Amino acid sequence: MLKLRILTAVIGLPILVAAVWFDTPLPWFSVLLAVWGLLAVQEFYRLTGILKCNSLAIFGMAWTLLFITCPHFTAFLTTPRLLSSAIVLSLIVLLFRKQKEGAWADWSWMMAGILYIGWLLSYMVALRLDAGKEWVLLALFATFGSDTLAYFVGRALGKHKMAPRISPEKSWEGAAAGVFGAVIVVILINLWFKMGLSYGQQIFIGIVISVLGQFGDLAKSLLKRNVGVKESGNLLPGHGGVLDRTDSVLFAGVTAYYLFIVITSGWL
Repeated sequence: MLKLRILTAVIGLPILVAAVWFDTPLPWFSVLLAVWGLLAVQEFYRLTGILKCNSLAIFGMAWTLLFITCPHFTAFLTTPRLLSSAIVLSLIVLLFRKQKEGAWADWSWMMAGILYIGWLLSYMVALRLDAGKEWVLLALFATFGSDTLAYFVGRALGKHKMAPRISPEKSWEGAAAGVFGAVIVVILINLWFKMGLSYGQQIFIGIVISVLGQFGDLAKSLLKRNVGVKESGNLLPGHGGVLDRTDSVLFAGVTAYYLFIVITSGWL
């Protein structure tokens, strides 16, 4: 399993870095995130049973795509417009569904997929457009560094369970190592790109991205526990499904975007 995890990372990371680096003039990173987001929401809908509801699943995937790409079209694809249209139009679609039982529960899961994956991934697209490749790579690799160190330290030294009712394998030792890993990565990326962040800012960014990323991981684990599965899929050998590798990134993108705004505005 470990060899498969490493092999998948070795193949996937260069593709991801290239998409972030060469995002202009063609938005390759946005294209990659759009495809990734559609795969992730498809897994989400399969886990929650929405994939069987063709009309809701198609609507949810369409609006997920619109949310992810909306930072490119802010003149007319604003978040309030997308959110309003998603609610109104999907409820109209719901009225024409033959099976009326459980209709509102299914609609809620459909909307959850749009917001959880589509809206949150849109922040990573906005981060690339507004802050540049340096901040995107900082957010991604701080998350990867946190996840990787937490995984290995947790397996080797983890004794104190962090959230046994949600994710029994996660430990406080692993969580602490994850924070340390994220801080180290932020420091290295700041040096590499000469981003000019102070040591205090670097440490703060690493801590916040790691902590919120771990909350994102736990939120996804809670979903899997609620629906009774161990992995969201098997598309990525050694890692599980696409959603399994998206959970921390979803929270990290939002976090990095607002940290960028706070720092560039001189508030931190």
